[in-house]
Amino acid sequence: MTHPYIYIATRANETHSIIWHETHPRHLAGRGDPRRITQTLRAAGWKNLSDPDYPHVVLASPDYRHTLVLEPEAQPYQPWWRIRGHSQDHGWYTEFGAHTPVEILAGLTDALISPEPTTMPADVWATLTSARWTYDRDERGNETATHPAGTLHLRRRTVGPGERFFWTAEAGLHHAGGGRDIVWQASLDDEMPPHLIAAFATALANHDPVQRGRGDVPHDHLVTQKERGPQGEELAAAHEARLKAVRAAARKARRGAAVTTRNGPVPATAPTPVVRGR
Repeated sequence: MTHPYIYIATRANETHSIIWHETHPRHLAGRGDPRRITQTLRAAGWKNLSDPDYPHVVLASPDYRHTLVLEPEAQPYQPWWRIRGHSQDHGWYTEFGAHTPVEILAGLTDALISPEPTTMPADVWATLTSARWTYDRDERGNETATHPAGTLHLRRRTVGPGERFFWTAEAGLHHAGGGRDIVWQASLDDEMPPHLIAAFATALANHDPVQRGRGDVPHDHLVTQKERGPQGEELAAAHEARLKAVRAAARKARRGAAVTTRNGPVPATAPTPVVRGR
């Protein structure tokens, strides 16, 4: 028995029907299409561990050292994106609110699937100040950089002397009376590899506009939108080209790892099994 074709309307099918608008500034433009993150990681070989009966996305790197969870919460200002890294020495985490633009988050996730640089990454504060951000450091070593419009901050702070530092990013408006309207927040572990934090800072400093639909921004009075820029077919083609390049890079990395394994030194003795108690 054949079943008739049924069209199911979802946001995933709207890419070609939306009239896209060039939206500026990008850090207040709203979340964008999450597939910019999830499909790129999948193209890099990340495994899909999601529960199809639960509204979330769970991805793990091929070696299971890194995981990403996209889990919508009741409030858009709670963390929706969570990324964790694991190594022999320590672990690290980072969290992002729902309205974090995927173009900014992709700065970090693209660096996560790229070969780790062999040189020291660019200084975070120099990257931001070169984009006309202001910089401040207090007597305790807390550091803050502020976007020229005052609507985005990156901070590296500690609770007290000798305590561990942590990073926060916050986009929104601060009122003269002391209140604030938050669009999105992010928390980054100071234990993260420095090149990942540097990549995130570079994405923050990027002034290029992003494409959004007219109703897809969380606070339309904070952004400027103009009906111009690439539309559905062009955006889809650029995304597919990105995925193709990521797949090719992943295949090249796997071939290189296989050659290294075959040609690597053979251990003189087999390692002693570790027996763990209950």
